[in-house]
Amino acid sequence: MKYRKLTKEQFESLHQEFAQFLATQKIDIEEWNKMKSQNSALVENELCVFSDMVWEDVLNKVEYLEHFSQKSVNLFKCEKEAIYRIVITINKDIDLLSEEGYKWLLENPKDQAIDYLKGSKVYSKEKNTEIFNLIEKGSQISRGELYEFFNRLTS
Repeated sequence: MKYRKLTKEQFESLHQEFAQFLATQKIDIEEWNKMKSQNSALVENELCVFSDMVWEDVLNKVEYLEHFSQKSVNLFKCEKEAIYRIVITINKDIDLLSEEGYKWLLENPKDQAIDYLKGSKVYSKEKNTEIFNLIEKGSQISRGELYEFFNRLTS
């Protein structure tokens, strides 16, 4: 398996897509129920293949990621050959995980208590694998408004 198996909740929300996937494998509901009761290894394989397909589709579309902690924000722009990163660190008694802290950051981006670090790196593994690893470590997919705002601010 390339990524990880989807959660039960994710499978449930994708039940129509999973049914279509099984249909492409020439597996109908009767066959699927029979497989579940008789061949758990084959069922597990189908779940893994479908999970990888879903993850691959999602990861192919990712352009931006964000990761927040109490005192820092990591913003990522995922391009074809490299990933660009802006690290924002707060050296003040402000919690960026709170609504007030987040609002403070947006209203005071040039405050002396804020340090910025920008960098980039060429992917050392496959692009989607690196993006997946960032998601597994807590990054969220975003539309990139914060990245672009702070990129303009720090350019």
